[in-house]
Amino acid sequence: MIQPASERASRRRRFRLIAFAGLCASHVALISIGLLFALPFYWLVSTALKPDSQIFAMPPVWIPHPVVWSNYPRALHYIPFALYTWNTVKICLYTVIGTVVSCSLAAYSLARIPWRGRNLVFATLIVSMILPGQVTMIPTFAIFKWLGWIGTILPLTAPAFLGNAFYIFLLRQFFMTIPRELSEAARMDGCTEFAVYWRVIMPLAKPALVTVGLFTFIGSWNDFLGPLLYLNDERTYTLSMGLQRFVSQHGAEWAMLMAASTVMTLPIIVIFFLAQRTFIEGVTLTGIKG
Repeated sequence: MIQPASERASRRRRFRLIAFAGLCASHVALISIGLLFALPFYWLVSTALKPDSQIFAMPPVWIPHPVVWSNYPRALHYIPFALYTWNTVKICLYTVIGTVVSCSLAAYSLARIPWRGRNLVFATLIVSMILPGQVTMIPTFAIFKWLGWIGTILPLTAPAFLGNAFYIFLLRQFFMTIPRELSEAARMDGCTEFAVYWRVIMPLAKPALVTVGLFTFIGSWNDFLGPLLYLNDERTYTLSMGLQRFVSQHGAEWAMLMAASTVMTLPIIVIFFLAQRTFIEGVTLTGIKG
């Protein structure tokens, strides 16, 4: 039975209305969740701009009045912020470079090169991810002490050049989604295995590499336990160690502590927004092909 045109138009309008209502509801839910997650950061920034009398006031003061901008220069003056920032950036760069290079090479070998025992090595790699870091902390410290690396940044940077189990797994899964015909065509043109890795696989794996680099940078930037264990010279301290030193020296200066924490957080936010599209693409395109 053919429905009248007016009834079909009415049904289409009803479907559009339902779809629009669902879209609005999803946006409201996402905005609400976003605001909920942004609330701690807003409280951090607002506390950094408050006078001391408003920090622990009840009911809470959400908008500081007056705005005390001087908390930022005072906080950065109490600790050698520029030196700590340079130390942190240097460690992060070494760690990112080492992780991306070593993990991509190992992942390429596990994903694209057939060799005897490859599956056993990959299974061992997966099993090693179960082992918590607290178990290997003391043996690792003993090794670095035997090497004479305590007090330098080598314990924080050198392990990155030896690979990371999780990032090797992540890149391997991404490499396996790249068509093998591309590699075979490159070999027919005379490319070596390393040339295939460098000229074919690496350009196509940019989203996954950016994801690994971003995760590594954030982890190294926020790392506190590593510098606490291995750094004993104030000239090599990182920002996380600098904040701990600030708390020990000026524990009651909460506004300045929040100001220093805000400045430390800003680079992570800026880097994430700059690499957001590539990062999300890398996460969504990383397959689970076995």
